[in-house]
Amino acid sequence: MVMASTTASTMASLHDEQSNSEKGGSDALKPPPLPSDGETHVDAAAVDFPEGGLRAWSVVLGVWIAQFCTFGYTNAYGVYNDFYVREYLNGKYTSSQISWIGSAQLMLVLSIGLFSGRAFDTGYFYHLMIGGSLLLVFCMFMVSLSQAGQFYQIFLAQGLGVGTAVGITYVPSVSLLAHYFQRRRALAMGIAVSGSGVGGAVHPIMLNALFHGPVGFHNGVRASAGLLGGLLFIAILLMKPRLPPKSRKHGSTLSDLRVFLRDPPYVFMVLGTVLVFSGLYFPIFFLQLNAINNGISRNLAFYTLVVLNGASTVGRVLPNLLVARTGVFNVMIPCVLASSVLIFCFLALVNAAGTIVFAVLYGFFSGAYASLLSPMIASLAKKDSEIGARLGVCFFFTGFGGLVGTPVAGALLSKDFIWWRPSLFAGICVLTGALCFAVTRMLAARNKGTGWL
Repeated sequence: MVMASTTASTMASLHDEQSNSEKGGSDALKPPPLPSDGETHVDAAAVDFPEGGLRAWSVVLGVWIAQFCTFGYTNAYGVYNDFYVREYLNGKYTSSQISWIGSAQLMLVLSIGLFSGRAFDTGYFYHLMIGGSLLLVFCMFMVSLSQAGQFYQIFLAQGLGVGTAVGITYVPSVSLLAHYFQRRRALAMGIAVSGSGVGGAVHPIMLNALFHGPVGFHNGVRASAGLLGGLLFIAILLMKPRLPPKSRKHGSTLSDLRVFLRDPPYVFMVLGTVLVFSGLYFPIFFLQLNAINNGISRNLAFYTLVVLNGASTVGRVLPNLLVARTGVFNVMIPCVLASSVLIFCFLALVNAAGTIVFAVLYGFFSGAYASLLSPMIASLAKKDSEIGARLGVCFFFTGFGGLVGTPVAGALLSKDFIWWRPSLFAGICVLTGALCFAVTRMLAARNKGTGWL
């Protein structure tokens, strides 16, 4: 599912583009200046962005592979959740307790970006990518050594360990694109982050075939860990920082937080992201389990996540084409509303046809939310140099929505599989989040003197 860079440089052009479109202006977009940090000053006029070429597109490929291996792998957690609930941890732990593994993983992926983004800005790209990649492979091997029925072993290795590893690598890998692209940055980012959608489609096929075939769970996890390690090695070879780092003394997270909490549109938007993430992952984590519970053949049920994440890849690209003309909020709000309606429709999934249609539609609209989130946050920045801080702070709080959402849904589901209760909870959360975005849109437009639209 779908986040982007938490650095100012990555989202600067998107911020200018959004401000222009929200005001209805038709002037040509001006290239944004790169932020100055007081010690290492980079003159935007003196920077020549390649905007393409072998080196730049090699970096895009490297980032795509990194996204495939990291965030794409977390998008396949529904396979693990289904296996844990029905087999590996069945009888000793409830669905709610098991859901804490995936929710803790999701929270760390988002929240650690607050720190890894700043570390990337100050020149620690290779430290983050190599360290995070090694930690990811190590933790997956620890999962393969776990014992059936031992919740704490899986929670530590997969929930905390894998979540931390992906959180360390996610933001730096995407942020690197800002070193090579300015005018074509949105395109490069869209292509690169589609790797997570493709990973979310490919990994479930592989994991289901391994877990439920002759290889088995433990060797299957080891095989997937080896694949991730090899691909991440290639990705690191392809990626290379290009611009000088910022000063380590530039800015303060605490001071930024004080300023942002006095900005009503930003506060409503953060509240909206927390609410959306509290419900957005319920179908992603539980769709395969629901399909099997409804009597759909196991072979078809195993492909529900593949279909969902495949549609998510399309959703991460197409809606972005409308942002320049209509504004990011005018695209985001309908997509979130559609997601909430689909979650309410989760109750109607009783056969294979309905499940596949749901997977396609929900994958598209939830993928659109993931790709539009960072441009939406960036559009509220008063200046380019604070975009990264606004992204980091918002992601930090958003992670807590991902932390509590699926365990609550799992508790409401209970061991009797009462599906209407978690569907109602998740749908209301996402719907309320959409309303918060609408309030943000109204307040931001009023501040700019453009009214509602």
